[in-house]
Amino acid sequence: MTYYQNAFYGDDDSYSAYYNNNNIENYDDGTWTCCNDRQTLFILFYFAFCALAILFHDTILAKPVRLIATFIHEMSHATVCWLTCGEVRGIQVYENDGGVTTFVGGMRCLIIPAGYVGLAFSAMTFVIMSAGRYMATVAIAGFTISLLVALFFSPNRLLVCISLGYAMVNIIVTLIEYTAFTPILQFLVLYYGVTVGMYAIIDIHDDTVFAAIEGSDAHACTTQVWPCCHPQTIGLQWSFMAILFQLIGIWVSLLQMSHECTDLGFMQCLSVGFGASMEDSDIDFEGLWVQFSNITGRNQ
Repeated sequence: MTYYQNAFYGDDDSYSAYYNNNNIENYDDGTWTCCNDRQTLFILFYFAFCALAILFHDTILAKPVRLIATFIHEMSHATVCWLTCGEVRGIQVYENDGGVTTFVGGMRCLIIPAGYVGLAFSAMTFVIMSAGRYMATVAIAGFTISLLVALFFSPNRLLVCISLGYAMVNIIVTLIEYTAFTPILQFLVLYYGVTVGMYAIIDIHDDTVFAAIEGSDAHACTTQVWPCCHPQTIGLQWSFMAILFQLIGIWVSLLQMSHECTDLGFMQCLSVGFGASMEDSDIDFEGLWVQFSNITGRNQ
């Protein structure tokens, strides 16, 4: 465990030392490389969490995560309501994975689509923030605060249990991260990002694309905001955005874990990344299975 703790989710100094001590080539010709040890393990965990989310999404095992996805959906409605000077009067989550946000005022054209779009955006943010220890800490802190804030807006009993339960889990995992074992916090944040992102895509397809359910957000958009758009057309747009957000999350995370970004800040890394893409730089994935073989060989 010590190996990938230092090479994958360790701090920048330990990773840079690992990189230099092992004489790994530093590409200065504009070529962005993939995959080193950190990137390889990120990809493996990402697809493992994807498989778990898809396999168990209709089972009781996925119920807690599906409920938290519903919470984020409703909290997204509430957040946009606040940002557009509206008043939130209640946030509730139900056992059938549904939820209701009661509000007055605000810009309905932004509040109504904010549920699914905000859910997908939050999932992308979790994936991106899982790339670093301190970023993961910020993500968990923000998530925990939002759980506790929801308790002040007429929550039902289930939402109270969800908020307190997940807040407790987040606090315990954070304490373990900083006192006993790392990188458990980053794994948790990545798990949230992947599973919530997958459930966003699945729910959008089930509720808006494959069937135009009356009472869904897409149906509300058609009747109250964009009468010219069919609910399924709106659902397709949300589905595209949800998939795109996940791809952006993967790309930014891999970029942050690259050797080229080891000594750069987050915004500097993004700037260099966009600059490289505008110069038509290539990404070399040749090292993916080589790194995976090295990791498994060392751990045996």
